[in-house]
Amino acid sequence: MRVVSLVPSVTETLAAWGADPIACTRYCERPDLAHVGGTKNPDIEAIAELQPDLVVADREENRREDYEALIARDIDVVALHVASLDDVEPELHRLAARIGVAWTTDPLPERFEMLELRSGRVARVFVPIWRRPYMTIGAQTYGASLLAWCGVEVAFSDRGTYPTVDAEDLSTEPFDVVLAPTEPYPWHRRHLDELAARAPTHLIDGQDLFWWGTRTPGAVERIAEAIRQALGS
Repeated sequence: MRVVSLVPSVTETLAAWGADPIACTRYCERPDLAHVGGTKNPDIEAIAELQPDLVVADREENRREDYEALIARDIDVVALHVASLDDVEPELHRLAARIGVAWTTDPLPERFEMLELRSGRVARVFVPIWRRPYMTIGAQTYGASLLAWCGVEVAFSDRGTYPTVDAEDLSTEPFDVVLAPTEPYPWHRRHLDELAARAPTHLIDGQDLFWWGTRTPGAVERIAEAIRQALGS
């Protein structure tokens, strides 16, 4: 089947299934494949010229207008929706069925116990995904659900999907550690030093936190270990 992937997680998962797409986005880290733009600005003309049997998109990753533009070209599109750990298995089964791949689920690790501090409070982490302004992840996101599975609370996660955070928030909201993912923002040491003035700050693998798919079970274990090291647990 000729598949175009507009989702880095999907591109990685298809490769793991032995079903490489014919094209993907420039963010998919596959220089050996044809690129058809980015996740937010795919080249609709280039995709149409490839005459794919299926284009894979994701409601959290891609734009509705690009989905509609592909549909208007009579291109078959499957729009996945992964907004939590609970969504990964059913959506991967749906994708596998569409492309005719036999796939066996790798189980998630057992849910980790909540990490309680000596005060009795559950450990809270701040996860900055952007700077100027600082932005973080809300409770209704895959990354936040993964961190909850690992036994911590995410600061500011009750403020929307991707809330912004100002200097006053950082000075008044309690959190115990900063987990700065390696993407989407390219953090530099001087930026991390700013955050370290507020709480111990550690880099974590952004792909493990945000790329779902066949990597998910291993990513949960790696992120959980990173959290415990950051908190000295």
